[in-house]
Amino acid sequence: MSLHGAQVPAGLLLAAGEGSRLGRPKALLELRGERLVDRGVRLLRDGGCAPVLVVSGATTVEVIGAVVVPNDDWRTGMGSSLRAGLAALPPGCPAVVIALVDQPRVTPAAVRRLVDAYEAGARVAVATYGGLPRNPVLVAAEHFAAVAEAAVGDVGARAFLRARPELVTEVPCDDVARPDDIDTPEDLAAFRALPPDREGVNREG
Repeated sequence: MSLHGAQVPAGLLLAAGEGSRLGRPKALLELRGERLVDRGVRLLRDGGCAPVLVVSGATTVEVIGAVVVPNDDWRTGMGSSLRAGLAALPPGCPAVVIALVDQPRVTPAAVRRLVDAYEAGARVAVATYGGLPRNPVLVAAEHFAAVAEAAVGDVGARAFLRARPELVTEVPCDDVARPDDIDTPEDLAAFRALPPDREGVNREG
């Protein structure tokens, strides 16, 4: 049971973009027979999050096992999607893990580490790779409003994290995940060239 009660953190998958450089919305892109949006929902669910919300925008999605939150302002950037997702969290939600749909090498193990950090008392936790903060990110409920206020344009939680470094618990995830984005056809080809057992770890690891 959580130190903060029976509730576990929710999961929030940002999946509203049109994938301009890729040429199609990333949410519907299939990798190994699974859409990225379904992969992201599974990531959060298997990492210990409930419920899981998906913010959609450029394309309409139906996702089993998740609540879809439409963002009509998706063209303004990731910030509007984060605000829409935070506003849709259920009352009493104690914390949320925020993930991006275009990072398929992030694994449930990375999400679980953030949840474990929260259970140990962290109020903001960030996955790091090579010592650098990336995604996913966990935020406790008392910071939802401040995160939403700082999320403008194409900036998600980054502005809040940079403004309040004293709150951040860094959680190394190099050995279980990678933050690589799929932004271009070349990125997609590189991912598809990976053996399935190397998706979530460094080639050197």
